Amino acid sequence: MAKLYVNPNVKKGHINPELQGHFSEHLGRCIYEGIFVGENSHIPNVKGMRTDVVEALKEIHVPVLRWPGGCFADEYHWQEGIGPKESRKKMINTHWGGVVEDNSFGTHEFMELCEQLGCKTYINGNVGSGTVQEMSEWVEYMTFKGVSPMAELRKANGHEEPWKVDYFGVGNENWGCGGNMRPEYYGDLYRRYQTYVRNYDSKNPIFKIACGANVDDYHWTDKVLETTFDHGWGFMNGMSLHYYTIPTGNWNKKGLALDFDEKDWYRTLKAALKMDELIKGHGAIMDQYDPEKKIGMIVDEWGTWYDVEPGTNPGFLYQQNTMRDALVAGINLNLFNKHCDRVKMANIAQMVNVLQAVILTEGEKMVKTPTWHAFYMYQNHQDGELVESCVETVQAGLEKDYMVPNLTESVSVAKDGRIHVTMTNLCLTDSQEIQGYFADSTIKSVKGTVLTGDMRAHNTFENPNAVHTEDFTAVTAEGNRMTFTIPACSLLHLEVEI
Repeated sequence: MAKLYVNPNVKKGHINPELQGHFSEHLGRCIYEGIFVGENSHIPNVKGMRTDVVEALKEIHVPVLRWPGGCFADEYHWQEGIGPKESRKKMINTHWGGVVEDNSFGTHEFMELCEQLGCKTYINGNVGSGTVQEMSEWVEYMTFKGVSPMAELRKANGHEEPWKVDYFGVGNENWGCGGNMRPEYYGDLYRRYQTYVRNYDSKNPIFKIACGANVDDYHWTDKVLETTFDHGWGFMNGMSLHYYTIPTGNWNKKGLALDFDEKDWYRTLKAALKMDELIKGHGAIMDQYDPEKKIGMIVDEWGTWYDVEPGTNPGFLYQQNTMRDALVAGINLNLFNKHCDRVKMANIAQMVNVLQAVILTEGEKMVKTPTWHAFYMYQNHQDGELVESCVETVQAGLEKDYMVPNLTESVSVAKDGRIHVTMTNLCLTDSQEIQGYFADSTIKSVKGTVLTGDMRAHNTFENPNAVHTEDFTAVTAEGNRMTFTIPACSLLHLEVEI
């Protein structure tokens, strides 16, 4: 029997709702067909946004949405995506599939989507192929309330009042698709470009995010911070980190989403657990420049990345989604909670039809993936306070190179005083009996939800509820102790009233 220890009296940090953020890029069928179908579509929509998708996303309380990329951001010129749709300039999406981008989804449509979702806005600006003036005018167009050329243009295009831009990324992956830059060069560009991301509304300042590292490129983190902090300057609110879980570790042959074995299962979860090492490693460098942790780590691209589904456009990055993906989501969401003192936002890649999507669509059909169900369970942590907790683990797996701890967890207390425990059991074969102890507390009641199934279990358009959450009632409580058994290959959420 494993022991779970929780001390509700020791607060470890605030869990920003944005730790459960999302990412939508002009890539494959994420925006077009997935989210946006246009007002004249036979698919039910509100101002072009799919009603079924919006309602499903509202169920998991999407807190923030990142757009327009990704690699697409550094070739996106925002003025091509405003004004009458029939006159918007068409372009070739050179990064993703070589398809024609007609720019029918632009700034106004993105803001409309966020309003329908009730979420915050995270916009990525173009540093790779864009100018300072272009970025400056975009911010003016979106946020300036008075009389100015860009504000008048916004009004002429049908939106009288300015929008609120909550987060603004100054470039994306500028070490790669965003310009193949050296960190010192990007650091200087960041200093320059962010200067013109002006706060026209002093009551709602824009949270400015610098392009951070790819995986374990600690040199990038160090040199960008060194350059931006030169002469004691260092003004930024956040710094990004990108890490994708690839089962094989080989970008050229990543493995398939559905055709995998037990060895693939464990090496995928082991790869997902690397996120802990990366947050600590980059966090240690950030601590040297920012010991008070004023700069947030923004993990704005994370999730599983497999080879595309057979027969689909390789540039569209469409993949199915199984219990394996749900466990990867659970691992990461627990880790983000545990590191909430430094990690302030995270955005899964991507929202619909791309990579580890929470939703898949096909024409009029829509299905919620196992990852959607993971987010549905974990939303209880949003805006809570992380409390001290730990759990005893044993190694699970097949052999030396494919072993992982069987359990991960995080615990928070909500504003109403209820305690939320989320756990994952990464073992494919063995359930785990657990005794949970709550310091200086008496448990009044416990209720729970569980997500479990075969490792390859997934939802299809023909069988959309093959994987779904169920009530979990097999838990007993007495005094400060509760006892329960978490099934193999599962995620569990317990709500504890003390």
